[in-house]
Amino acid sequence: MTGIDIPKILELAPSPAYVIDLGRLRHNLEILDRVQRRSGAKILLALKAFALWRVFPLIRQTLHGVCASSPWEARLGREEFGREVHSFAAAFKQSDVVELLGISNHLVFNSFAQLERFRPLWKKHKGSVSIGLRINPEHSEGHTAIYDPCAPGSRLGIPRAEFEGRSLAGVEGLHFHTLCEQLFEPLSRTAAVVEDKFGCFLPVMKWFNFGGGHHITREGYDIDGLVELIRHFRGKYGVEVYLEPGEAIAIGTGLLVSEVLDVVHNQVSTAILDVSATCHMPDVLEMPYRPGIHGGFDAGEQPFTYRLGGPSCLAGDVIGDWSFNTPLAPGQRLAFLDMAHYTMVKTTTFNGIQHPHICTYEPETGQLEVLRSFVYEDFKNRLA
Repeated sequence: MTGIDIPKILELAPSPAYVIDLGRLRHNLEILDRVQRRSGAKILLALKAFALWRVFPLIRQTLHGVCASSPWEARLGREEFGREVHSFAAAFKQSDVVELLGISNHLVFNSFAQLERFRPLWKKHKGSVSIGLRINPEHSEGHTAIYDPCAPGSRLGIPRAEFEGRSLAGVEGLHFHTLCEQLFEPLSRTAAVVEDKFGCFLPVMKWFNFGGGHHITREGYDIDGLVELIRHFRGKYGVEVYLEPGEAIAIGTGLLVSEVLDVVHNQVSTAILDVSATCHMPDVLEMPYRPGIHGGFDAGEQPFTYRLGGPSCLAGDVIGDWSFNTPLAPGQRLAFLDMAHYTMVKTTTFNGIQHPHICTYEPETGQLEVLRSFVYEDFKNRLA
């Protein structure tokens, strides 16, 4: 995470704390803005990945809106972002549809059954809410099955065969989402399959949504290729093109500041921290993946190797093994890197462990602002 003054943040931030670097956030938004201006596409913020609404005023200067996976997310987008709201879920209750029709610009269904079941409701909003369908191109590019919407037997998206004999009356857009933290080449291959299977429907559509999983702001992403692909669909079919990344907005912007509480020895040396994999960075266990640490190296590369674990009672609350050039000791601060997306939105209060503070850091002034600190009542009020 170049460009972030990590020593300064470690000095200023409370522990534990998520800290968002506003300079890096602006950097990502500038890249996304260039894509929009060159291609004509509209880019949305995927709230499922990053929903820190206190920074929405900055993000909405560039992006056209948000995509939501539930009525609560859609309401947050409507109230705090104030631009377009696009809503999709694997299935809706009738009460969900009623609420979403009042706050969404696009509403995307996952099956023809739900499209028809709720037709009497959405027909009343014709002209104010645009209806779409999520398609499944049955083309896998993912490397981890749990994150592959095109895996065999997937419940997400409608396969091409299901379109035979079906009415598309009232449907104005198609949506596909097949990627996960990937560069342009998997999108290019997927788009070719999508066009081959579903291109016949696009001439009568108003919009086409490429979904999320695009690491547009990551080093090495083929921006020119993405712009050309978007222009192809806009030019050939006359559709408005949307993308809805989450990681691309927040990648490289966030730290999780932690503190060593104790060091214990049982065959290996384990540093117990005030942050938890299961509570504060669950993708470490679910994905799984190994986050970077400022000043940390692979196990054995430096003289002092430690296993880093959380304070919870879960035996597997282990973040991973790293080595350092000096011993770790209680009170020492560590900074986990790239901890903005899919962290704050997935945290829990398991064991009643202290929830990290939420902070922003402004590199232009060197000021750290604590946006939210959590107290016992926040834990208690989640239960009854």
